[in-house]
Amino acid sequence: QVQLVESGGGLVQSGGPLRLSCAASGFPFSTYAMSWYRQAPGEERELVAAITRASGSTNYADTVKGRFTISRDNAKNTVYLQMNSLKPEDAAGYYCQARFLTTEYWGKGTQVTVSS
Repeated sequence: QVQLVESGGGLVQSGGPLRLSCAASGFPFSTYAMSWYRQAPGEERELVAAITRASGSTNYADTVKGRFTISRDNAKNTVYLQMNSLKPEDAAGYYCQARFLTTEYWGKGTQVTVSS
């Protein structure tokens, strides 16, 4: 059974850090590209960061460049999102996605709240 389980969300003060984790199981994690998306109420889901299967390449939304870092540990079947210098506009549900060709899996998300 495929599972993506996000954790690490919560309430943080503006300017603070938070680290999200996404633990994967039920599929060959190391062969999948991994991404973090976020969705705020009333907004469309947007790509935050992505990493290739061998961590050879990453890309970020312009709004988070220089503040967020995506990484993965294929031995632990886990992808991370280190978020620094958080802003109130970063508040959203954060979702983990695994993708290989036309196959994709999603987690149920973890909520990030940023107080100003």
